[in-house]
Amino acid sequence: MTKSTTIKSAALALALVIAGIAQASAENGPTMQEKMACRADAEAFCSQFVGKGPQMRACLEQNKAKLSTPCRQVVESHGG
Repeated sequence: MTKSTTIKSAALALALVIAGIAQASAENGPTMQEKMACRADAEAFCSQFVGKGPQMRACLEQNKAKLSTPCRQVVESHGG
């Protein structure tokens, strides 16, 4: 392997690792559509937790009975 090939291989490997991490993060967190489905409910019941993912999720779960149908479905789809 030449130095150029080694650098290209290392860059490709790094890009694949970064892509894998990004995909794993996307699978665990809510999608933009899910965030939009819960936006009004989050503001109404859990505004103190905006920007704090785990606390927001817990707050929405605690208020599940009060949530709109779309947001309740999002919470339930994430195990809440």
